[in-house]
Order: sequence, then C-alpha cells, then structure tokens
Amino acid sequence: MSELAVQMSGISKSFSGTRVLHAVDFELRPGEVHALVGGNGAGKSTLMKILQGVYTADEGRIAVNGQPVEIRSPHDAGALGIGMIFQEFSLIPTLTVAQNIFLTREPRSGGLIDDRASEQRTRELFEEMDERVDPRAMVGDLSTGYWQLTEIAKALAQEARILIMDEPTSTLTATETQSLFALMQKLKARGISIIYISHRMEEIFQTTDRVTVLRDGRWISTEPTSQLTMERVIDDIVGKTMEGAFAWQERQVERTGTPLLEVRGLSAGGRVRDVSFSLYPGEILGIAGLMGSGRTELARAIFGIDRIDAGEVLIRGERAPIRVPDDAIAAGVALIPEDRRSQGLVLDHTVKDNLLLPMLPRLQQFGLVDDARGARIAKGFVESLQIKTRSVETPVRLLSGGNQQKVVIGKWLATEPDILIMDEPTAGVDIGAKTEILGVIRRLADAGKGIIVISSEPAELLAVSDRIVILHDGSVQRELDRREIVTEEELHHAVQSA
Repeated sequence: MSELAVQMSGISKSFSGTRVLHAVDFELRPGEVHALVGGNGAGKSTLMKILQGVYTADEGRIAVNGQPVEIRSPHDAGALGIGMIFQEFSLIPTLTVAQNIFLTREPRSGGLIDDRASEQRTRELFEEMDERVDPRAMVGDLSTGYWQLTEIAKALAQEARILIMDEPTSTLTATETQSLFALMQKLKARGISIIYISHRMEEIFQTTDRVTVLRDGRWISTEPTSQLTMERVIDDIVGKTMEGAFAWQERQVERTGTPLLEVRGLSAGGRVRDVSFSLYPGEILGIAGLMGSGRTELARAIFGIDRIDAGEVLIRGERAPIRVPDDAIAAGVALIPEDRRSQGLVLDHTVKDNLLLPMLPRLQQFGLVDDARGARIAKGFVESLQIKTRSVETPVRLLSGGNQQKVVIGKWLATEPDILIMDEPTAGVDIGAKTEILGVIRRLADAGKGIIVISSEPAELLAVSDRIVILHDGSVQRELDRREIVTEEELHHAVQSA
C-alpha cells in the first residue's frame, strides 16, 4: 500500500489544564474522502487546527506523505500542501474572484501587480476543476455555491494536496451541494485527499470512503463507510444506542376550537405571497420548502421584523396588529432565529445574561436588577433544558453549538410565549444535542404551546410535526397530515415537486 497522505499519532492537547484531546490517532490515504465526525466538543476542530498549524500538539507525532513534520503555523501547513476551507468563508466580497484567490500572493510584472496573470491562472484553475467561474466577477455578487468554489480554487492555487472541509454544505442549496460532491470526486480522482467534517449523516454516506468518530476528545472508531450503518455511526458519536430517537410519536391535537394562531392571506416584501394557515394549542406545525421558498421571511413577518404588506395575523381569534417584535412578544409570540450566533446570542456575555435579556424589565425594582432572582431563574432554565455549562457565569461563546441553541430557546421561554417559531432549531448541532432539542419541542407542545418548526431536514420535520406546510416561491403549495407521509423520500419528493 502507498504511504499515507497524513498520519497523526497519539495527539494530545490541553487548554488551561483541561485535556481536550487524549492520544488521538488519525490517518488519511492519498485520494481518499475521509469523514471526521463527533458531537460538539468531541475534538474534531482542535485536531484539524493542529494539522492546520493553528494549534500545536502537546504530545504526539505528525507525518505527511510518510515524512515526519512539525507544523507550528498555517504557513507551515500550506508549505506541506495542506489547505483548510472553513465553515465561515474567508473571502473579501469587494474583491474579484481572481483577487481573492491570489490575495497576498499576487503575480507581479516589473514590481506591479499583474491582474491579467491572476485572471489567466484563475481560469486555468477552474478549467482543471471543470467549473466555469468568471475571474473578474465580484465575489459579493455571487451565490454561496460560487464562494465555495472560489475557496477550493484558492487552496488549489497554493498547490494543496490535502483539503480539510469544515461543514462545507451548511450554506449551500441542494443543487450547489450536489455540484460540490461531483467536484470532490474529480479532486479525488486527481489524488487529492479530503477530510470531510459534517453533522449531516446522509452526506457522509453519499460522499466518503471512511469514517472516523471522536467522542470526548478520544478516538472511538475508524471504518470503511460501506461497512457502516447510520445507526452505528450515531451510536458511536453519542456513546449510547439512539434507536428510535427520530421515530415519530403520534400525538392527539384538538382542532375543533379556535386556532391559537391564524394567518390569513399574508404577503410581505415580495418573498411571502398570500400565505394562510392555522396553528392549534399543543400542535407542532412543520414548514418545509427549498432555499428561497420564503420560510424564514414568513417567520420574520409574523414576528414583526419585516413589514406585512397584506393579510392579517389572528391570535386566539383576535386580530393582532404586529408591527414590530415588541408587539409579537406582547402577544405571546417568540422566534428562535435561524442564525443563533449573530441573531440569537450576545456571545461575549454570560449564559445568565443571555437567558435573562428579554425579561430584564420584569427583574427591575426601582431601576435596579434583582441579580439574586435572575440567577435563580437562569439556573432553573439550565436545569430544565439540560444546558451543559460549568456555571451560569460562563461566557456563552464557550458552549457547544447544541448548548448555545438551548440558551436561545431558554431565553425566549423566559418571555412565557404561547407560540414559538423555531427556524432551523438544530442547525450545526451534533446528533445527541439534536435529539435533546427535538425532545424539548415535544415537551413544549405537550404543555399546550403552539410550535412552528422550520427545517431543511426531512427527518427532523417527520420526527416532530403533526402537520407539514410546504412553501414554494413564497406561497403555500400543499398541507399534509403527518399520517399521510410514510418515508423521508415522500416528503423530499413533495418539496421538490412543489
């Protein structure tokens, strides 16, 4: 067998006395797509940042193409042909594709930057990738799919033979995702090795050759993807059997009385067009649709972020004039936003401060905040939502993605809403946290709250929804009772054909 592209042996790493990697081994073969999976806090990012030179290992050895190496900086990693494509893009929107690809490494002629040479080399790179991208296009004018292609071309321009892809499809449409997978196969055929980090199990089984699982900073398993089942991978990730975690539990919802929420002929901003639906107490209503179908815009309009152009919103049969989010909150509506980090949390503030933010006026007496009462309330949410944190005084940015999402949920539960709109509530969280959040959704509905769940994941919608509304181009195309849908494929087909 040929030498390994990467061999990491006995890698250990600690931060402030806390060990986050325990003698981890990882191997990557030439021309292989190797999935690295694990829950939030499993050590995936730390291990890859060591390979990328962002961190230095406390113990262990690294070999690249059979040669022992020391990687002390990203520059060292780049010189060894290792490139990382981060989940958050590193491109500058106001520069062209070519300028981004060759930023800080521009070809020069007579001491001046040679844009023509950059554009020619960019064309050659995309031809090698069998993709068509205009080197002169402003990156800010392109879709996220082209941003991803530009990031890959940027790495290949530095002669990378080892690519680390961190959640590469998180912002892509279904079509863009399939195009990326096709490109990965072309790169693999050229002998380029890819480490693929993703929470999306279906992608891992579609694209990878082997899967390595980490849990709590320890190596758990490495197996050929063809010999694995999704259930086995999930069990390895969480350390216990998750059988039935996504099984639908039929619920009895009384729909003979007045709806808790009724939307009639709602239009907003050109992205929401004549939408009507109802939501009953104790019901979980799923909203499905392709990217751009108007799901998030519908949530924003109901919550008062975007102006309603036509139609009306009724709560318990009474017209609710919602013009701003404060109106929605006063009417008992809460929104868990799509992007928790930029829209749902103040990352440098503590868990307690984030949980109490919407209810600060109620904690004030004579202009002063009752800190003792606030701490008790925050600790209550930490316990009831099983938020894993050392203390309510811990900065929320230090929590895993799943626990950050629970803080956002707790923050809005503090407003005591009757209606909870959840936009991609499990995006970017591991399978264990995902099942916990789905359990929270079920418990809230069982307590009589009306829940709207917007999700791009059919399995998630099928696990919790009582009914599913399908949007297309801002309009309701179909409404399905959960009992009508037998398989994920049926829901996927319904969404695609809407």
